[in-house]
Amino acid sequence: MFKTAFSLSLAALVAIAPAAGAQEAAAPETESSEADAPQAEAADPVTTLDTGREVEDDGAYVKATHGDWSLRCFPNETGEDLCQLYQLLTEEGGNPVAEFSLYRIEGTASNIEAGATVAVPLGTLLTEELKISVDDGKAKSYSFSYCTMGGCFARIGLTGADVEAMKRGATAFIEIVPAQAPDQTVRIEASLTGFTAGYAETSALSN
Repeated sequence: MFKTAFSLSLAALVAIAPAAGAQEAAAPETESSEADAPQAEAADPVTTLDTGREVEDDGAYVKATHGDWSLRCFPNETGEDLCQLYQLLTEEGGNPVAEFSLYRIEGTASNIEAGATVAVPLGTLLTEELKISVDDGKAKSYSFSYCTMGGCFARIGLTGADVEAMKRGATAFIEIVPAQAPDQTVRIEASLTGFTAGYAETSALSN
């Protein structure tokens, strides 16, 4: 998609260039000499440099570690800092392949007890959705919410039964299907060691 957009932009520039040149060639000559024309001032090579701007830091920090989970918190000027449970998921070689973060939800009439966001790489076949299972339990399928240059994201709701399964379990399995190999499934493991202790310390958001 991006290559096509770039090609169209480049084609437009190529089409405009000859027309601009033709207009310059057709412009009538004036009797004024080059000496009478104002001389353009040379650009200062120092003042034209971009000195940069400070990048705002979101202030995120790791408050605690519980097993394989981190309690990541964000400053909140109106009250207590907001904290979520987070784990960076890697493949066998140690390369990061996904992210799993979640927080508690209170005050909702539904049976959703927690909200979670799972990030997976670009190139995931979105129509096959995201599947999560715990140990040898039955998998549940979740649709993807959106994609950015950083990856594709599924924002999911976990029921009380889902949370209890993760508290009792040893491993959560995340399954995705590559778009270039739709006949294959990639299985990513998320350790549940420390999940129960870390979950108790996450912020509870009101619906």
